[in-house]
Amino acid sequence: MELRQLAYLIAVADEKSFTRAAATVHVAQPGVSAQIRHLERELGQDLLDRSGRSVQVTQAGAAVLPYARAALAAVAGARQAVDELTGLLRGHLTIGTVTSISSAEVDVPGLLAGFHHDHPAIEVTLSVANSDDLVDSLRAGRLDLAFLGLDATTPAGIGTHILTSEPLVAVVSLRDPLAASSTLTVSALAGHTLISLPHGTGLRSALDQACAAAGFVPRIAFEAGDPRVLAQLAATASAWLSCPNRPPAPAMSRCTSSPSPNPRYRAGSLSAGGPTGRSARQPGR
Repeated sequence: MELRQLAYLIAVADEKSFTRAAATVHVAQPGVSAQIRHLERELGQDLLDRSGRSVQVTQAGAAVLPYARAALAAVAGARQAVDELTGLLRGHLTIGTVTSISSAEVDVPGLLAGFHHDHPAIEVTLSVANSDDLVDSLRAGRLDLAFLGLDATTPAGIGTHILTSEPLVAVVSLRDPLAASSTLTVSALAGHTLISLPHGTGLRSALDQACAAAGFVPRIAFEAGDPRVLAQLAATASAWLSCPNRPPAPAMSRCTSSPSPNPRYRAGSLSAGGPTGRSARQPGR
């Protein structure tokens, strides 16, 4: 069993394609296929199901993947431990973020720029997804760190650092009767058409929890992954929920504060448990 075989297996499992996996590891596709076949023969089980349009991991493959990731992480950690003795800091850091995380309190681009300035030998890969997908990637070992939105709960088994906690507000069109109110309870939104980020985002989870606590299910008429699109929709439709410190509302909309007790949206940095390399630990220092 060779480390490159494990690396190829992980790449195919993540990409669900031999072609994309080969491009990721910079090896010709026949070479990737051959090495995985060698690994399967050694283990006596098929690790990948090649029968569909996309490559899927078999039950045996799913059992092997955590050990494959741990083996590669251990080798990378050993190399970085030696590098630390010589004062050299290098490696690769994989970070995930949601599209709407950046604010005055959480300046992700600024953090990454500063980190790169201090540690130019560390390669940083940034990916964008919703909060639920980022948590799954952390648990699977595909990410070292993620900046994402949270509702009132915290994902189990993952290290969490809350960066900011903000009350939610309603953003409505000036033509909406609710715009005349200076304060607004969550229950007042019952029966109104709402606009929201899609399921899987921290803001949507906070909205769903707040409405459930108020005794109703929100009637979502529009969903969009970009808060700026939601703001444009809010100018012509009904209410939606956002964070007061950075309301992306156009001039034709206004924000109305919710009274206590009001729902809150939290933004945090999350990291997976287990051993990580020095490069993966550095941002938390």
